[in-house]
Amino acid sequence: MAAEAMRGGAALVGDATTVSLLDRWTEPGDTARLLVGEYEGVVVGLLAVTASPGPRGLTNGLVECCYVETGARGVGVGTTLMDAAVDWCTERGCSSVDALALPGDRTTKQRLEAAGFSARLLTLSRRLD
Repeated sequence: MAAEAMRGGAALVGDATTVSLLDRWTEPGDTARLLVGEYEGVVVGLLAVTASPGPRGLTNGLVECCYVETGARGVGVGTTLMDAAVDWCTERGCSSVDALALPGDRTTKQRLEAAGFSARLLTLSRRLD
């Protein structure tokens, strides 16, 4: 299911397009990385991660998306992608790595917790329009 269709997804995605997202990960520099996961020589997953300055001068990593094709789940592709993202953030001196899960997406939350992530902040929002 696309993020836009999930509760809170439209606010997360905003007006981002595939082209604008790809532009960010292909710009010169070392603040964003797009990783792909393969299984038996076929690309079956992707993960997008960024590193940016955070509070108190620390650099923070953010896993912006991680997706593995349904038929390729359960064989370690997502785990390998997440491990590579954490390693990439560590190499850039990040003090932490965040990942997003939409409200009600228990599968994503459980997979992130299995990868060593823990909830540290819930952001609640009220639309004013």
